[in-house]
Amino acid sequence: MKVSVWDTYVQRKDGKTMHFDVLVPSDFNNENKIIDFGNTYLSNKTFETQELTTKLCNFCHIETAPEPVVDDISKNGYSIIEMENCN
Repeated sequence: MKVSVWDTYVQRKDGKTMHFDVLVPSDFNNENKIIDFGNTYLSNKTFETQELTTKLCNFCHIETAPEPVVDDISKNGYSIIEMENCN
């Protein structure tokens, strides 16, 4: 499965910057829904962050997804790859 990778940076209330990717099927291009996916992910964190906006989440590239990402997308419509300061 080909997926679009949306590179995302969000400021945490403790001053750290989170970096994570929102992955969706490559033919999915509803930016508002992609932002909603990112905000859903953020709402499950134990710390506070700023709200995610289109200025903070940008299309980066398309790649072939590994099986765990395909499984997440099948279940949730999206997958998150945590990069920096996500925990």
